[in-house]
Formats: sequence, structure tokens, C-alpha cells
Amino acid sequence: MAAYGLYSHIQSNRRRSIALVVGLFLLVYALVYAGALTAEALAVDADVNTLLQRALDDLISAAPLATLGTALWVVIAYFFHQTMIDAMTGGREVTRREQPRLYNLLENLCISRGITMPKLKVMDSGALNAFATGMNERQYSITVTSGLLERLNDAEVESVLGHELTHIRNGDVRMMVVAVIIAGAVSFFAELLFRLWFYGGFRGPRSSDERRGGGAGLAILIAVALVVVAYLLSFVIRLALSRSREFLADAGSVELTKNPDAMISALRKIEGRSELPGATSAVMEMCVDNPREGFGELFDTHPSVDSRVAALVKFAGGHDPGPLALPPADEDAAEAADDSGAPGPWSEPPPGGGPWGPPAAQSGGPWGPHGG
Repeated sequence: MAAYGLYSHIQSNRRRSIALVVGLFLLVYALVYAGALTAEALAVDADVNTLLQRALDDLISAAPLATLGTALWVVIAYFFHQTMIDAMTGGREVTRREQPRLYNLLENLCISRGITMPKLKVMDSGALNAFATGMNERQYSITVTSGLLERLNDAEVESVLGHELTHIRNGDVRMMVVAVIIAGAVSFFAELLFRLWFYGGFRGPRSSDERRGGGAGLAILIAVALVVVAYLLSFVIRLALSRSREFLADAGSVELTKNPDAMISALRKIEGRSELPGATSAVMEMCVDNPREGFGELFDTHPSVDSRVAALVKFAGGHDPGPLALPPADEDAAEAADDSGAPGPWSEPPPGGGPWGPPAAQSGGPWGPHGG
């Protein structure tokens, strides 16, 4: 059932999260069956039907252990996924004293809507990106890159924080973490089976006169097909994550900040500058923008920036400035005080004029020129 509104989207996310967890166990069972089928084909000379039945018996015997192992994986990922992501990205939690600008922007957004404030984390990267993680209110956190803080003004940073807060409110973050857990578990088991195959780990005892004719070859082909399908499903499973979540998060940011132009300009600045070196595809799928694309948008987890901006222009009344060029990083610091061009309290006044305009716009006051 498609999700057409915010509340139906949230309910859909909950249903999908449960379905994905159930699907994880089914995929693991398929991998165990593939392993058992390969082992029987290498150890027993029999027709394919006999091998399939023996592999099924092996699966039934191994099911409790497979279930326990998968459940343990889910529990570990539930409690420690943030630690693993931080280790991968280098994100570190920051306080108000360390990041007063960022902390105050997020705190104000949370207070305005009565939202429990998530943890704030910063990762050292020149990329412009941010993502949210967590499974419950005690775990939720928002991580932003240092590059995003340097290159975006306050209104734009606020819009990105609003985007991530909306993902948390809508349940998107929880579902993304579940998808990452599934992809990790299936990939792990599939890779384990491939390694066992290549290194002969499944070779069982054989009699000297054994002939592995008959159904052995077909059984192994079936096992390989099962592993390949399960492995591919661990990637295709992200298609269960509706890309409408990004449009809804953009709209939620505008609802929080009342500033569609800030969300648009943030997306335009992030566009083409969001790649996180060393980050896995699972982490990139959580980000504001994921530049890793293929086959048009068919297998992309995020709509294109152009389509997101077009939606904000059409439905939120924003204005699209088009692709934006960024000045060098050292020039950003000088402009961060005031995006309107007005100097800050320690900047020098414009030549020949007062701090707020040229001589023609003001009379000689205590800060303006004095004609003689």
C-alpha cells in the first residue's frame, strides 16, 4: 500500500521495518540452505532430489543456531550501530561550548516543536553532507560534516538540521538502520559462503570410489543461484525504502524553518560536493544527498537535487538560483558574519562610508564621514 501523506508514510515505515526484519531471517535461512546443499553435493553421490531433501533436513537441524546467530546480529547492531558508524566516519559528539552555532540552531528547532533534542556529532570532512541515525529517542543523533558548517550560512545549516529532524520524526531513520543491518548480515553470510567455496571449506568426507555425477552439479548450481539472489537482494532491499521520504523531509524542513529558499540553496550548495570518502553505501544512503547513482534514478536511494528543488519551488513557493559555485574556504569565514554583506562589529567600514552604506545614504553621524 502506497503512502500518500505524512501519517500514512510513518505507518508504512513501521510496517516495512517489521517486514524487513522478517525478510532478514528468511534470507539467512536461504543462505544456510545453500551452504547445506553445497556440502551435501560435495559429500554424497546422489540424484538432485535426494540432495535437496538432505539439505532441507540440514537446514531444519541448523535453524535454531541460524536464528540465534541472526538475532544476536540484530541485537548487537541495535545497540552498537552508532558506534560502528562513528568508527567508520570519524564522527564525534560535540557540546554547546564546542559548537555553539550548531547546537543553538538545533536546540531552537527542537524547542519550537517540542521535539526531544538528538545528540549532535561532527565529522572532519570537506564534503558537504549530514545524516541522522538511531533506533529510539535515547539513540537518535545528527552528524554533520565540518565542510557543511564552513560553507553553509545559518539559515542553510538550520534547513539541513530540519531535514534530518524530519527523518527522525517520520521514522525514516529507524527504517534505514534496519535496512543497513539486513544488508550487513546478508552480505556477511554470503561472503562467508563464497570464501568457504573457494577455499574448499565445504568439502566433506568422500569415499575413494565416489563419483560426483548425477545431481551434484545441478545442486551446486542451485546453491550458487540462491547465494547470488540473496546477495543481490541485500542491495535491492533498499528499493523498499521509498524515495518519497526525501521529498517529505525537505517539506518537513520548510515546515520547521518557514524558509523554502534556505532548503533550496542548501541543496544547491551540497549538490556535487557530498561524497564522503571511505563511507560505505549504507552510510551514504542515510545522508542528505547521495551522489552514488546508477541506471538513471531507478536504483537510487535519493531523488536528484533538481527534482527535489523543483518540488520545493512548486509546492513551497521557493526560488531556484540554479547550481551554485562556492568561494574558497578561507573566504567563507570572512563572509559568515553576515550573508547580506553588512560588516560585523569588528570589520572595517566600506571605503568612504559608514558601516551600513555609502556617504550618499547617510549624514555625518558618529560613525559616518564628516564633511568639511
